[in-house]
Amino acid sequence: MALLWRLCLAFLLPDLAWAAEAQVAVAANFTRVAEQLAARFEARSGHRLRISSASSGKLYAQIRHGAPYHLLLSADAGRPRRLVEAGLARPDNRRTYAIGRLVFWSPRTPGDSNTCRERLLHLDRLAIANPRTAPYGAAAVETLKALGRDPGNLQLVVGENIAQAYAFTASGAVEGGLVAAAQLQERDPAGCRWPVPEDLHHPIEQQAVLLERGAGNPAAEDFFHFLFSGPARALIRAAGYRLP
Repeated sequence: MALLWRLCLAFLLPDLAWAAEAQVAVAANFTRVAEQLAARFEARSGHRLRISSASSGKLYAQIRHGAPYHLLLSADAGRPRRLVEAGLARPDNRRTYAIGRLVFWSPRTPGDSNTCRERLLHLDRLAIANPRTAPYGAAAVETLKALGRDPGNLQLVVGENIAQAYAFTASGAVEGGLVAAAQLQERDPAGCRWPVPEDLHHPIEQQAVLLERGAGNPAAEDFFHFLFSGPARALIRAAGYRLP
């Protein structure tokens, strides 16, 4: 009840003296959406958010080493779960906010999705995110294996995160890349694209978790709950994500 009352006050009285600030760690694929959500949240609540983005693995490592984040928006469910198990996050504040989609994109290949799929089956040089630290990279490796392509025999240009994988592809450094659907939704670039069937890889279940450092921080707690409000869910869906 106290949290509900505080949320109501936050949206009705944006200039409250108790407005707080929170550090939010965001997986690279979700950066743009997080910034849009933060802008809406700040305008309504009076709180302030500082967004830091990187691969989920890098953010996880930073948190384990004491980085001053209050909230994590990961691109997977495993790292938030491990933070809870390590006593660094709140078990009652861990929840899936989006389901990511992987897409093969070839910016200089005209044609439909079937053309793009064939391109992926014969391309030897392509960009992916680092599968060790980025869930989209792990999904890319699973996809290649499911298609009968051995990643060890390909010339993979590996980005630190999915944002770098997109940049490598867009720059022409490679002829195609396995990127996030939301990146293409946002920019609508030229070229062909093939939405990867979700049964070719484990679900990209993106979870948010309130960190122990964020417990009692009104900005962190309220933004966590705002993520699952109607307006936030509508924005997340419009950005190219599937909702849980």
